[in-house]
Amino acid sequence: MSGPNTNFDPKQVAALGDESVEAMVDAALADIAGAANLDALKAARLAHAGDKSPLALANREIGALPPAAKAEVGKRVGAARGRIGAALDAREAVLLRERDEQVLLAEAVDVTVPVVTHPIGGRHPLTTLMERMADVFISMGYDIAEGPEAEAEWANFDALNVPPDHPARTMQDTFYVESPDSGVVLRTQTSPIQIRAMLERQLPIYVVAPGRVFRTDELDATHTPVFHQIEGLAVDVGLTMADLKGTLDHLARQMFGEGVNTRLRPSYFPFTEPSAEVDLECFVCHGASVDNPDRPCRTCGSEGWIEWGGCGMVNPRVLRAVGIDTGTYRGFAFGMGIERTLMFRNGVTDMRDMVEGDVRFTRAFGVEA
Repeated sequence: MSGPNTNFDPKQVAALGDESVEAMVDAALADIAGAANLDALKAARLAHAGDKSPLALANREIGALPPAAKAEVGKRVGAARGRIGAALDAREAVLLRERDEQVLLAEAVDVTVPVVTHPIGGRHPLTTLMERMADVFISMGYDIAEGPEAEAEWANFDALNVPPDHPARTMQDTFYVESPDSGVVLRTQTSPIQIRAMLERQLPIYVVAPGRVFRTDELDATHTPVFHQIEGLAVDVGLTMADLKGTLDHLARQMFGEGVNTRLRPSYFPFTEPSAEVDLECFVCHGASVDNPDRPCRTCGSEGWIEWGGCGMVNPRVLRAVGIDTGTYRGFAFGMGIERTLMFRNGVTDMRDMVEGDVRFTRAFGVEA
């Protein structure tokens, strides 16, 4: 029987020869020395010390060598990998030191600069905006009307011509204080304030009702279970949709600047007839994005208009429910969300920012009165 083959086969060891291994090391050292930052060094580490690096692949071939060759080649490859590892560690130490020095320079603090020990906060922008909108109506001769947040179901629904089987009256949309039979709800709109105003005030009536309302919505970027509305009511002799349109145009210009137009789009609300949705002409593109793929507008979705609120002439049934003579008096009403108005005015994209109480959000609006 012949003995084991202990002779070198040049074809088997050529790729692991001294010159080949040295060439791999030289290439690795050049890349490592040329790494200008830690990201570049990471790439060099993967290329020359990773599982698929030339030396790692060569190391796998040692097992196929004759026994007499394994020890010599193993030492050669091991020494080469050690040199590369040492070079990587040394270069990493240099780059880390340079990075830390740059961070120290960039984040240097001038301890001689005076500091404000009590930083100025900011009023919540919803409060500020609600007061600003109310001021617009006060300047037009309206009064501010208020009412309870825990409201009688009759004022929140029945007096507003919302029938008993209306979906809004179910527990899926309304917070009942105790049970659906209690007759007391957390108001779903500020319209009950209008009912109270018509019951308590002398005609003619011009009131605006800002306040907090409640609905069983999930909190997300565009919905919140607690939000704010401002509603207006005018009851007088001879009022028309033209009066309503002029009032809304004035409010829109005060909120969004001169040149902003509104339109009334037919809709349905139980407490107004006729009813309409109030749309704002997009104050970013002013309609230029409509049917124009070269000028898309994210604000209005290239539709040219943005839905703002609802309005209409007060339904005669509502007037009769509070004892107003519908043969003599007519009225109009409107309402819009304060949060929605704030999103339009200030580019707020997530309604959760308004309710989480983060001072970094409110501080940006300052202490404007």
